[in-house]
Amino acid sequence: MLRQYLYISTAPSLSREEVESILGSSARNNPARGVTGLLLYNGRNFLQLLEGEEAELVDLMLRISYDPRHSGVSLLDRRNIAERACSDWAMKRILIAEPVEERQRLLEAELPQSLEPETRKLIVNFAVLN
Repeated sequence: MLRQYLYISTAPSLSREEVESILGSSARNNPARGVTGLLLYNGRNFLQLLEGEEAELVDLMLRISYDPRHSGVSLLDRRNIAERACSDWAMKRILIAEPVEERQRLLEAELPQSLEPETRKLIVNFAVLN
């Protein structure tokens, strides 16, 4: 059974290189684990969508919760899915550095169309508010 997790965390002091390192690790490790997803970072908080088998996601969330680079990991949503919304993305970084007025339009264009409406709303709200 495929699952989808959406979480936020706080990481206010990460450099661009550290964020790139996280993405690189995800790109290397996620395909072997059958994990796909997307990542937003606003300079202070992460919002990450993860997709895969339940056992893999539980293990990954445990490692994330113990990662000293961020804190306050909070699971926003966890659901069964029939198919992946991010099937082509081992871990896609979506940049949200544009002016707030542009974020929603740009994000809506980049997010997979198959995302559940509630999940899409949480992601867009995160990007627009931060």
